[in-house]
Amino acid sequence: MADTLHLSADPVELTAALVDVPSVSGDEARLADLVERALREQTRLEVVRSGNAVLARTNLGRPSRVVFAGHLDTVPVNDNLPSRLEDGVLHGLGSVDMKGGDAVMLHLAATVTDPRHDLTFVFYDCEEVDAVRNGLGRVERDLPEWLAGDLAIVCEPSNGVVEAGCQGTMRIEVRTRGARAHTARGWMGENAIHALGEALRRLEAYEPRQPEIDGCRYHEGLQAVKVEGGVAGNVVPDAAVLTVNHRFAPDRSPEQAERHLREVFDGYDVTVTDVSPGALPGLGAPVTRELVEAAGGEPVAKLGWTDVARFAALGMPAVNFGPGDPVLAHTRQENVQVNEVRRCVEVLRRFLG
Repeated sequence: MADTLHLSADPVELTAALVDVPSVSGDEARLADLVERALREQTRLEVVRSGNAVLARTNLGRPSRVVFAGHLDTVPVNDNLPSRLEDGVLHGLGSVDMKGGDAVMLHLAATVTDPRHDLTFVFYDCEEVDAVRNGLGRVERDLPEWLAGDLAIVCEPSNGVVEAGCQGTMRIEVRTRGARAHTARGWMGENAIHALGEALRRLEAYEPRQPEIDGCRYHEGLQAVKVEGGVAGNVVPDAAVLTVNHRFAPDRSPEQAERHLREVFDGYDVTVTDVSPGALPGLGAPVTRELVEAAGGEPVAKLGWTDVARFAALGMPAVNFGPGDPVLAHTRQENVQVNEVRRCVEVLRRFLG
């Protein structure tokens, strides 16, 4: 386990060093200590600490500012530590989600000394757990000026492609009520589980939108994720709950998404239990166009939800750009191609130069 992070070293070696410091959500202190010390000793950036989040920035008086963000925590260990390098692939917990992206950020912080934009680097805690514990929320409350900029780049894995914006997510509960009776005389009751049948048929027939925004195709979704109900093996149930998850494109607000779901489940008792807004692509902003040009290829829509939405809510365009395949995140087989880590560094160096 590393005692020092060498920020100017090969970013692949830096990724391995980060992976080899366990940092499951809530236990990021050691890694945050290493990151803080390395930034203070190896860069000329202004550095502050907020809990287990470490923030660093330039103050060069540039006309624009780019904010880089990456979380330090991982999901629990799954027999995938320490890291190992085999045939151009770095394996290990967090290699994809998202210590490869953190290494890219740290390497840039130490080696890009004359950027054309002022830069802010935010390494934060507790992204992989409940949103109320997310370190970005604490930073926004306590140090809001540190999150201000003209573009936010969240270095989550994106296969080295610019993923623009993100979709929103909403969970609802569809409730039905009935009347209990003995199953031997079931006609004397009213089965609340049976009453969900029509709701399930509506879900089965549902055709999600696929809107195009700033040239990016989003694909919405509506899925039943849980069904609860039943009293005993010989009792007609008098209550049932169907939980539904809706992924909605960022051209809809949470309020519009809720209205849509109430239309889909018209006649049912619907309660919203969780919601996070999406983020528009923001590809029209000049600084975003610079990043897209540096990355080459075409940007794509982010179909999941990431912390770009938090930055979008602060009034700035935000994108995902980082090494690794997000499909591998949270798996025992998590790994990242070393060439992709290096390519992300070069793309961002070109963008910042």
